[in-house]
Amino acid sequence: MTTRRLQRLVLTGSVTGAVIVALDGTVLTVAQPALQRDLHASFGQVQWTSTGYLIAVASLLVFAGRLGDRYGHQQLFALGILGFGATSAAIGLAPGVGWVIALRVAQGIFGALLQPATLGMLRATYPPDQLGMPLALRTSAIGLAAAAGPVLGGALVAHWGWRAVFFLNVVPAGLIGGVALVVRRAAPAPAPTSPSASASSFAPGEASAGGAGPTAAGTTTTGGARAPGGLDLPGACLLALALVSLVHTLVALPETGWTVVTALGGAVAAFACGAFIRHERRTASPLIPLSVVGSTTIASALAVLLSASAALFGTLFVSTYFLQDVLALDPLESGLRVLPLAVLMVLSAPASAVLQRRYGPRRTTVTAMTLLTLGILVLSQLDRNSTAPAIGAGFLLLGAGFGTVMVTATSVIVRHVSTAHAGVAGGLQQTAMNIGPTLGVATATMLVTLTTPTTTGDHSPGAPHWTAEAFLSAMGPTLLTLAAVAATGALAAAKLPRSTADGDSRQPPAVGGVRDRDLSEVSEATCHDVR
Repeated sequence: MTTRRLQRLVLTGSVTGAVIVALDGTVLTVAQPALQRDLHASFGQVQWTSTGYLIAVASLLVFAGRLGDRYGHQQLFALGILGFGATSAAIGLAPGVGWVIALRVAQGIFGALLQPATLGMLRATYPPDQLGMPLALRTSAIGLAAAAGPVLGGALVAHWGWRAVFFLNVVPAGLIGGVALVVRRAAPAPAPTSPSASASSFAPGEASAGGAGPTAAGTTTTGGARAPGGLDLPGACLLALALVSLVHTLVALPETGWTVVTALGGAVAAFACGAFIRHERRTASPLIPLSVVGSTTIASALAVLLSASAALFGTLFVSTYFLQDVLALDPLESGLRVLPLAVLMVLSAPASAVLQRRYGPRRTTVTAMTLLTLGILVLSQLDRNSTAPAIGAGFLLLGAGFGTVMVTATSVIVRHVSTAHAGVAGGLQQTAMNIGPTLGVATATMLVTLTTPTTTGDHSPGAPHWTAEAFLSAMGPTLLTLAAVAATGALAAAKLPRSTADGDSRQPPAVGGVRDRDLSEVSEATCHDVR
């Protein structure tokens, strides 16, 4: 198989997978009311169909990336995509809401397996200076899925019921997973990894970081033979405990406020995080190598993604209430007002790859975060008399900024990590993209709740507790706070490299045919999905 054909197949699988995972989330939102009525579920139970999935994904992403680095990303991808499709089919046949929640948790586990694997294979398939456009196309696919999801989900629910949305991705997931398995069996066996070759894939200084080189860490290039070493199961458990406690606390806070349960969850998250850091510094085979988490460039890119996603999704949460409760628009009209965001995400993603090469990651990302901040500021000035163009302008700025940030920051993370740690880096990137929205929505909800006087009207679960006038009084300060969060991301972006060449210098040339072997190993899984 030629390198060019391999790259096309990998990119095709990545884009298809991105659409599958993105659609799964957007169409579920549309289907939840019908699911609640059909299964006679409570509002809290329906919320757990999303929360359970989120907790499973967030807690396992980094460990799944480590598994891919050790055993091969293609194996993890095949297992993840086939399991994702199988659990989707099972949810569509579920007899009760309890089954739906349990199967959504299982689907989150499979989703965690496949997401870092696809980034790892992209890193091994494309040279660092060619990663921008593949990542841009993936982001464009996510934007298209975000725009099409509510419309497609609404049509499916209206004609065939809520179960139809879960059958939507079964066939494509099965086809992609089947092709991955077939290609893997047809591909030649990977050559054994020699110590010198393994070391050649590391950036200078990585081999000794944290006292554990490639052999001690038990990592290899994608799909290759692994060196002996542990998986750091204690570290994985501590990190999972920290993330589960954090996500559960963030989800519960807007509904219950600070109670004994939420306070205990926050305390457990803090304790587990401290124990995880202490453990990682002492173990010989850390789950997250210091060469990855200790990199200023990677840490800054992760901070950018965290702040950008928190600011965007917190803003979307507030804006949805503004459009429906203040302007009294129906869901379809609200969706049309937000559509410019998805359109600009699609258009800005490929453009950002060009801008990144011309102006460098730092200037591109700082500018994008500035656009995101300006978009939030524009929306913070809306009122009852705001026109559709004024609303659209705010969402245009949000889409242009966020689409560019996703491509550029992700590209920096993938480019600045060795192939041997690509899975861990992908897991960290996906973790930031899962924690950020949860943090943003929780922050927005708490701010609105604290600054908006409650009404004496309907206080049933899911009902708004404020009048339109009271909500407007709180919307401005809340969005200004979220704009400050986005501005913080702009400061973090100032730590990114000035040019794309800065990242390339960290990757030494292949020794003894390592690049050729990496490409043949990646061909074992030519179709995969990236969220």
